[in-house]
Amino acid sequence: MTGNYESLEKYLRGLPVSQEDITLTFTFIEQLLNESLPASAKQENGWWGNQKQGTQVESIAWMDAGWLVDIVDIREKWVRFVRQ
Repeated sequence: MTGNYESLEKYLRGLPVSQEDITLTFTFIEQLLNESLPASAKQENGWWGNQKQGTQVESIAWMDAGWLVDIVDIREKWVRFVRQ
């Protein structure tokens, strides 16, 4: 599991297998993490990219849990995950 994002990974892993997608607000994710998301997460769609290489280690948390980011709404402050 990945550092500070372990609680997000655990949450996503704990969802029913039958659930194909979930939309989480930035506020909810911050509550899971027990800390604020970085400013770039709140300003740049690219932060939410689905890659396992490079410096964006947070994406490993949701990808290892079997999810991908589908849609990010920076203005409304939410992200939609879909099962891989």
